[in-house]
Amino acid sequence: MTTPRVSFCLPTWNGEHDLERLLPAIERSRVPGGHEIVAIDSSSSDRTADVLREAGARLRIIEQSLFRHGATRNALVREARGDVLVFLSQDAAPRDDTTFTRLVAALDDERTAGAFARLLPHDDDDALTARTVMDAPESSSTPRVYDLAAGERPKYGDPRFHNVACAVRASVLRALPFPDVEFGEDEAWARAALESGWRVRYVPEAAVLHAHRYSPKTAFARYKTDAAFHARVNARAVRPNLWSVVKGVAHEVRADWRFVRREKLPLGTLLRSPALRAAQVWGQYVGSRQP
Repeated sequence: MTTPRVSFCLPTWNGEHDLERLLPAIERSRVPGGHEIVAIDSSSSDRTADVLREAGARLRIIEQSLFRHGATRNALVREARGDVLVFLSQDAAPRDDTTFTRLVAALDDERTAGAFARLLPHDDDDALTARTVMDAPESSSTPRVYDLAAGERPKYGDPRFHNVACAVRASVLRALPFPDVEFGEDEAWARAALESGWRVRYVPEAAVLHAHRYSPKTAFARYKTDAAFHARVNARAVRPNLWSVVKGVAHEVRADWRFVRREKLPLGTLLRSPALRAAQVWGQYVGSRQP
């Protein structure tokens, strides 16, 4: 059996409908050197496992309680046979059939350890969800190469590497695995790769559609976890005090208002903005104060 150059690595859980969209897109991409699909599923209760098997994926099933972001992806590294590993979230949707080939091509530079894709909202995402995505650095249309001089440390927030859609050298990941952390294993790995002398690339020509609609409750939980990661790993408080909370909520609500006006959307779109952004920013404050 010919060894494929590229392994698409998917951690999955109850992703039947997302995978029915993603798996055909992988087949259409036709990355040079051939590919395989490897997946670790956290005991889905829907047809996720069947959909993966029907697509020819090599599948391993684990108990849901055993899933951990870094450890599960490291297990996928051990299962994969390709020289290039493309990690994908099950709900990532490539913008076109060139997305994965462009992402893999970024590793033609022998000093590049990993490359990550541009994130864009879906056409039918609500305005507040779309604004959140479009205001993030990883939605920028400007390509970037992250590279450190000898003895230099990464700047705070660099790189905003993510494994929603990224390509990484298998050899680098075997020598430098994802950290086994609760959250932020992708960004922590990228910082370690930079400090080890590798480059990391942001490739906006490779774009995927990916967004989550948050309620105030889920926004609080998500941003609390994110801020706790930065406090622990980067020694940086995202929201250090109550005044920063006030300013943060005002900034987010004002940004929502400007987005709605610019896109000429109904003003009723803004009704859930204050509660959503207050929960988001309060989550950052609570997470920043965690030990």
